[in-house]
Amino acid sequence: MDAVQPPIILEPNAQAEACVIWLHGLGADGHDFENIVPELGLPENHSVRFVFPTARKMPVTVNLGSEMTAWYDIRSLNLIHDVDWEGIDQSVTVVHDLIESQIFSGIESDKIVLAGFSQGGVVILNAGLTFEKPLAGMMALSTYFPDPEARKGKYMQPKSCPVFMAHGMDDPVCPFFVAEQSRQALTELGFQPQWHTYPMQHQVCLDEIKDMAAFVRQCLNIQ
Repeated sequence: MDAVQPPIILEPNAQAEACVIWLHGLGADGHDFENIVPELGLPENHSVRFVFPTARKMPVTVNLGSEMTAWYDIRSLNLIHDVDWEGIDQSVTVVHDLIESQIFSGIESDKIVLAGFSQGGVVILNAGLTFEKPLAGMMALSTYFPDPEARKGKYMQPKSCPVFMAHGMDDPVCPFFVAEQSRQALTELGFQPQWHTYPMQHQVCLDEIKDMAAFVRQCLNIQ
């Protein structure tokens, strides 16, 4: 595994009072969602810091062992049950450290939103649910929630934490039915995911960005 690169950090014009930590998907990097920030339509004087970490490069089994940026290994197409928990846990620790760093900088935990696309979504769901201080919210984009029974005793996040789930109905990478199972799993844990679907594949669309913008504003109480 390569060393961790420093995250890309976008500072607001005002003093940072809130933060969004946003994880990319397999093979991407911290720049992947950087350009979406202006599209969120936040006020010019907003106080939200955006943090975009980059995963290490590692061999990925389903890609014939090719090395690429990855938050964990994908061993097979059985996304829910054939899970690299060791790799996920390592990335969860990275996210927990990023959260604690923001808290140390003066931002309250309930002003921190976690966001992640695909692999990044898996990590932020597990990082958020195992973080004991209340968070502002979690955005899980084109992703899934593997084997919740394996981790049930470790979930400490208050059930009141808002969860945004978005998925493409034609997603060939993370099938739609897997996302639906994941939504049900979170519901059974006591959360109330906001469920959004779009006529797209494994990607992000304009309507989704508008919905994400509304969610971030709601979570961070931005007018």
